[in-house]
Amino acid sequence: MGAAFVFGYGSLLRSGRGVPCRLHGHRRRFGVAMDNRRTIPGYKYFLDPAGRRPAVYVAFLDAVPDPAASMTGVAFEVADLATLDARERNYARVDVTAALDADVGGPVWAYRGLSQARERYSAGVRAGTAVVSRAYVDGVREGFAAFGLPFDTEPEVPVVDLELVPVP
Repeated sequence: MGAAFVFGYGSLLRSGRGVPCRLHGHRRRFGVAMDNRRTIPGYKYFLDPAGRRPAVYVAFLDAVPDPAASMTGVAFEVADLATLDARERNYARVDVTAALDADVGGPVWAYRGLSQARERYSAGVRAGTAVVSRAYVDGVREGFAAFGLPFDTEPEVPVVDLELVPVP
């Protein structure tokens, strides 16, 4: 198999790697979430500044199909899609090669939120327990800035200080 590329539009932006480009037919929004009350082997959870594990839904960015929209990001080469698929467990990998405004020399994939992850976000919004990690938002903004790209997607839920805890 030849080279494969991923369109990063959030935390997958890699400073110094990739080609800034635009994905047509999609819009970026905060719209997927994980349930911070659950411990999933090989994943993560978050602690608040007091060291407690809050009962919240932690939200992340999503690429939502929208024929009238487009969004900026970066296409970068990946060596191991299976490892990235495992990391992006709240998303399905979809081929977006034809919707990209750049030819990077191979197929381009993007991660779109799974229906379960989108429902967790909606449940958190309804319950008033959906939040976004400040470190996540700051990291995404830094990734966009490294490529000279504007970041124009503000969370619709509170941004809070959370510490990421990887689960072995």
